[in-house]
Amino acid sequence: MHHLYQWIPEEKENRCKKVTYPRDLPQISIIFIFVNEALSAILRSVHTAVNHTPAHLLKEIILVDDNSDDEQLKGPLEDYVNKRYPGLVKIVRNQKREGLIRARIEGWKAATAEVTGFFDAHVEFTPFWAEPVLARIKEDRTRIILPSIDNIKHESFESEPYGNSGHGYNWELWCMYISPPKQWWDDGDTSAPIRTPAMIGCSFVVNRVYFAEIGLLDSGMDVYGGENIELGIRVWLCGGSMEVLPCSRVAHISRTKKPYHNNIAVHARRNSLRVAEVWMDEYKSSVYMAWNIPMENHGIDYGDISQRIALRKRLQRKSFEWYLDNVYPEMRRYNNTLFYGEMRNSKASHLCMDQGKKENHSATIYPCHGWGPQLGRFTKEGQLFLGALGSTGEETHCVVDDQINKSPQLLNCDKVTNVKQKSWHFSQNESIINFATGRCLEVLPANVDFGHLLVLQPCSGQKWTIKNTMKP
Repeated sequence: MHHLYQWIPEEKENRCKKVTYPRDLPQISIIFIFVNEALSAILRSVHTAVNHTPAHLLKEIILVDDNSDDEQLKGPLEDYVNKRYPGLVKIVRNQKREGLIRARIEGWKAATAEVTGFFDAHVEFTPFWAEPVLARIKEDRTRIILPSIDNIKHESFESEPYGNSGHGYNWELWCMYISPPKQWWDDGDTSAPIRTPAMIGCSFVVNRVYFAEIGLLDSGMDVYGGENIELGIRVWLCGGSMEVLPCSRVAHISRTKKPYHNNIAVHARRNSLRVAEVWMDEYKSSVYMAWNIPMENHGIDYGDISQRIALRKRLQRKSFEWYLDNVYPEMRRYNNTLFYGEMRNSKASHLCMDQGKKENHSATIYPCHGWGPQLGRFTKEGQLFLGALGSTGEETHCVVDDQINKSPQLLNCDKVTNVKQKSWHFSQNESIINFATGRCLEVLPANVDFGHLLVLQPCSGQKWTIKNTMKP
């Protein structure tokens, strides 16, 4: 236990040290979820929670065991915490593996403090992490607060500070760090709370009763993935808010072995569709497009969402468009799409149009696999894009006839000034014809790896289909 984490950057430390907090803050229940976690990691999390949370504010620590089979986590764990911290630690044992989302709800049910904090069981709390969080919630119970996360390397236990950031996501609903909003930078106070559209999800703190009022986490989701985005969207749409606090710092120990990790994409995709169907109105199509699945007859059972739809009706009056405009304006929008998915030519239907090597700047043709590089998208403006959906700052590449090359160029669309070169005439099972040149996108048999080349040439009547048609 010697490596207890001591890092806070100078300038921020000084700003944060100058803030004083009322003594009569609400108490917190700290909830840890674990499955076959190393006993030492759990104890380390518990120790730093006790050592760095003022005793009069820490009501209890709740350990939720999501059906571990490691014997160390049964008797030895109980004996240790009961002896070391009598009466402070409660252990909740799930009889079957519920996954992170439902396990957190079990922890919440056992909690009795005014405020609940949810954490992975491999974190270290730093001194004064709790006061800024509890002060913000005391001031307004509809805030969900995220401490700033730093990283601890699991081999060396060295700490790696992360810069100030909000938490965003892409249209597949995978989370990521994003830059704080422009307003935050303009205000110039690096210790100020950062408005955030969602949460990365390894730690969050919320008023216990308010959390129930807005519907906890969606227990119809499986394992994890998507619940962190759903909570962010929901709290904003229902009149609350979510923010990251630079003055509250918790370090997360990165792990190589993740207990829930077998096939997480399957759960994440299913959970994402639940979020899209309940909360995203006409923008739900972007989630289907990002995962490259049709909007109907996709064969994915995302479960019963009637209770979540009823919850939304009961709670809120705002639209997802309001949220994009006001909370996540950085998010790119794709609702001008007519067709999306793999693009096949009738002359070589086992091949799909593909991004090819990034450095070549030209689109190519490749055996179909349906992943990101083959996600085609044809828009109302007649532009043809290729590649995974970007979310915030990425370039999006569109297919261009530069009037020189025989192969179609794949360029950053925003930088192509000649609109006709990047505009195409197309409808399903028709030719793809460029507006500037009248040339068609076609395939030619050739002595190359997959037997065909993608070229621009005088139209010979070749037809293309793009797998999915966007439902209005």
